[in-house]
Amino acid sequence: MADKLKVTLVKSTIGAIPKHRATVEAMGLRKLNKTVEMPNNAASWGKIKQVQHLVKVEEI
Repeated sequence: MADKLKVTLVKSTIGAIPKHRATVEAMGLRKLNKTVEMPNNAASWGKIKQVQHLVKVEEI
């Protein structure tokens, strides 16, 4: 299992509910098509699961 995740924002948060917008912001994703590296742990997967319709995830 990989120790890092690469998370990319692929859909805009304009129409998203405020809680999802805040989650994306907390993940460090500010603009469309930007990528951040996150640790592969339960907290990261919880955030990803909440906004899975807005992001793309790759294990690295």
